[in-house]
Amino acid sequence: MEINAYLNGIGTEQVNTDSRSLDQLTGIQIARLMNRQDLLVVEAVEKALPAIGQVIDMTAERMKKGGHLYYCGAGTSGRLGVLDASECPPTFGVSPDLVCGVIAGGDQALRHAIEGAEDSYDGGQEDIRSLAAGALDTVVAISASGYAPYCAGALDYARSVGAVAVSMTCNLGSALSEHADIAIEAPTGAEILMGSTRLKAGTATKMMLNMLSTGVMVRTGRVYQNLMVDLKVSNSKLKDRALRIMRHATGLEPEAAAPLLDAARGKVKTAIVMAMADVNAEMAEAALARHDGWVAPAIEDIRG
Repeated sequence: MEINAYLNGIGTEQVNTDSRSLDQLTGIQIARLMNRQDLLVVEAVEKALPAIGQVIDMTAERMKKGGHLYYCGAGTSGRLGVLDASECPPTFGVSPDLVCGVIAGGDQALRHAIEGAEDSYDGGQEDIRSLAAGALDTVVAISASGYAPYCAGALDYARSVGAVAVSMTCNLGSALSEHADIAIEAPTGAEILMGSTRLKAGTATKMMLNMLSTGVMVRTGRVYQNLMVDLKVSNSKLKDRALRIMRHATGLEPEAAAPLLDAARGKVKTAIVMAMADVNAEMAEAALARHDGWVAPAIEDIRG
């Protein structure tokens, strides 16, 4: 499809009639207008929930068998994907290659616009090929407009190797959705600044990525109750958080929990199982291994 005809027809490229006097507003008026518009984002994302839930479950099942979650995109969309991926290791204790984000134009594009990068269909294919994506993986291509050839190339390559190809856009019936096995579409509509999809569309994208990565981590046993039991204890703040997590999970006060966390070599999951099942670190880790890292079944296993 010719790009001008496509962009003229999608919601994110329209003029927002509520903000025609934007250039005449005071600071507080601008803030209030943006806040009212942002309320619409939640409604837009709600329309995408069934698809998001489907992707969570499909990705989790594949990840249990050794699969990965890959994000790709250009501009704001690509940056948000890289951001979400980069937060997974400290939050969930996973390796950096389990959830990985790539951006059109490479890492330099995280700080500087790389002109023309999103127009490279071949670039999208090459970036997913470089990740060695395969049949157990999920590739999520993120594009607010749903146009970027870079993202189309990424999804076409993903499908060619049997990976689950997912589009994430902020328009209904986007061109990118035609390249996907599953289309996540949150129609955020016209921005208060025409075409500036770092605004409502960017907010919606961040919300959907939060749901996707967090949901996958929950469904693969990296959460106990609603606690981040796989976080990496890499500094004093995170050690304090780990002790507070243990208090919520076990009822132990920090002075009682700290020796267990030390004995578990900073592994919060292990320390929780030790406390709840009254075993040493080796027995706790063995039980966790038998149950693929799920805490509650490991505790029940030991207790018999």
